[in-house]
Amino acid sequence: MSYNKTDLDNFKKTHAELCLENGKIDVELYEKYGVKRGLRDKNGQGVVAGLTTVSEVLASKETPEGRVPCDGRLSYRGINVIDLIKGRGSNRFGFEEATYLLLFGKLPTKEQLDEFIAVLSDLRTLPTNFTRDVIMKAPSKDIMNSLTKSVLTLAAYDDLASDLSLDNVLGQCLRLISCFPMLSVYAYHAYNHYECDDSLYIHRPDPSLSTAENILRMLRPDMKYSELEARVLDTALILHMEHGGGNNSSFTTHVVTSSGSDTYSTMSAALCSLKGPKHGGANIKVVEMMDDIKAHVSDTADDDALRDYLSKIVDKEAFDKKGLIYGMGHAIYSVSDPRAQVFRSFVKELAIEKGRTDDFELYSKVETIGKEIIAQKRKIYKGVSINVDFFSGFVYSMLGIPEELFTPIFAIARVAGWSAHRIEELINTDKIIRPAYKSVGEKQQYLPLDER
Repeated sequence: MSYNKTDLDNFKKTHAELCLENGKIDVELYEKYGVKRGLRDKNGQGVVAGLTTVSEVLASKETPEGRVPCDGRLSYRGINVIDLIKGRGSNRFGFEEATYLLLFGKLPTKEQLDEFIAVLSDLRTLPTNFTRDVIMKAPSKDIMNSLTKSVLTLAAYDDLASDLSLDNVLGQCLRLISCFPMLSVYAYHAYNHYECDDSLYIHRPDPSLSTAENILRMLRPDMKYSELEARVLDTALILHMEHGGGNNSSFTTHVVTSSGSDTYSTMSAALCSLKGPKHGGANIKVVEMMDDIKAHVSDTADDDALRDYLSKIVDKEAFDKKGLIYGMGHAIYSVSDPRAQVFRSFVKELAIEKGRTDDFELYSKVETIGKEIIAQKRKIYKGVSINVDFFSGFVYSMLGIPEELFTPIFAIARVAGWSAHRIEELINTDKIIRPAYKSVGEKQQYLPLDER
């Protein structure tokens, strides 16, 4: 039997309907069997699936009246992330120091930090012709897919790819932490050249520069950037590098590591998790939503007009018709996301420098009005606040970072957290992670082919 494109399209359409007909589960059964959808209860409390010392996300506190929401707090190895950012001072960058903390559990001395930075700089190289033979081949607008392809291909250059000894895994993690900026930025330049017909720039990283500085250096044709731009990006990297073991990509890291898989496969799985619009891809959706609002609201300074359009978004009548105001709400935080608070502290300053105060005002209005609308139209048990994605895409756009790199920038930071979780899983657990699913499907009898 020969199928043409129309035949195949029809087959897919009719059989997708069959999947829907036979695959849908009555929502009441989840309540009946006590299943926590999304591994969270209606108050947003996650099912405890493991223990970790890597980081802590705090969103509520015990009081005489019971557990109540509080301002969010994020700690790396017990140190408040805000203190990490403040502690770097004005004369150095902090991403490398925070990476050391996540991997080794304590802050480095000056000598240890210098040695660690030197190690990362030394590992910031790719195999001979890797850029030409792997990154430049089959470029894609989806840089996360290109990044995943590169990570998996790096396994072919590692004779000890499947060696799970701790020192070997640590070495693999350090190399990936060092190389993610190159793999991401080079993949973007390949796409921009071959698919967008623009000039091709491949700048080598400077071993004397920080991760944040090197990202901007490799990205820009003239390799130039301001001190403020580099420090803002460094801050963004610190805020994104870890968020507890229960977030989707870090949990993926634990799950795949528990199966005995290699580092490259584990990090690729984490990348595939992160790229989803409900996880690391959400900041792109925020920017797209804001562009859509500006296109449909003639005067964004008009609160009533803005409120009307945001209501249409929540009612699934506008934008992507998903009913979401992107960047609003979080699985854990309710009162505030501390990462969003840090972003807010410098986004206005950056907006003034970049001449984008009108955009900043729009974001501020959407934050205020969006909270009101969601509170009115949704049954939110734990409150709602903006999350880290609300401002991060805006910040990246002001830094001249293309949308195609928004999520890869997230990955460049988060690979440090994934590495810490992979090492923790290897040290502490010898059981494969395998939760239970209850079958609620109907029984069927097998019928011979000629009787169906």
